[in-house]
Amino acid sequence: MPSLTADLVRLKVGVILTGGTPSVLAAKQATTDIPIVMATITDPVRSGIVASLARPGGNVTGFTVQNDELAGKLMQLLKEALPEVSRVAVLEPEGAGEQVRTSEVAARSLGVQLHVLKVTRVDDFGPAFARAKRSHVEALIVLGSPFFFAHRTRLAELAASHRLPTMYNTKDFVVGLGGLISYGPDFHDLFRRAAAYVDKILKGAKPGDLPIEQPSKFELVINLKTAKALGLTISPSLLQRADQVVE
Repeated sequence: MPSLTADLVRLKVGVILTGGTPSVLAAKQATTDIPIVMATITDPVRSGIVASLARPGGNVTGFTVQNDELAGKLMQLLKEALPEVSRVAVLEPEGAGEQVRTSEVAARSLGVQLHVLKVTRVDDFGPAFARAKRSHVEALIVLGSPFFFAHRTRLAELAASHRLPTMYNTKDFVVGLGGLISYGPDFHDLFRRAAAYVDKILKGAKPGDLPIEQPSKFELVINLKTAKALGLTISPSLLQRADQVVE
């Protein structure tokens, strides 16, 4: 990413649009002049990218997806969907320590034994799922990560082949790929909203004056076809609250 962002700076582009913390950090390191719009980032203040959400300052603005807080909600919804589950694993990407800590707090409050499976490469996926099965894990949570999103097809295939009920932070794993359940923001909507910020900047707005916004809607999506294939029954109350049910 540093070399790619350096190329963009040499091209003197008008705006750099990024998705995910690593690309934002690379862009910010490459330039303090070219405006940067973040379509998705977990915590830009804690990451030192901006001074505050209301007044980011500098050359960076955009949208935060609150993955750290969302991790706890994923655990709660998984337990609600599968109340008999007592051993849950989280698939941890690089740099997701805060998400893991939030998951640990939620797991303790719900009486769930948590297993953390850290992965840094695609080659780690298969062994991680195998470790989960050896540890008699009953369900899995895939934490939010651009890396995981890029390899969502492989992750969904592994969850299916290991017959492991899995929770995700975006419906892209569930709709079309056969994931069981997801809860999170509509990332497509965030990129559309980021396009509006790009438009404002190209018309003269300063990125540092544009507040960093949060998702306006979180979607719960459940794949009933997958639940039936796994021999699971999802509670009617949760199904009624779902924004989308895949049958």
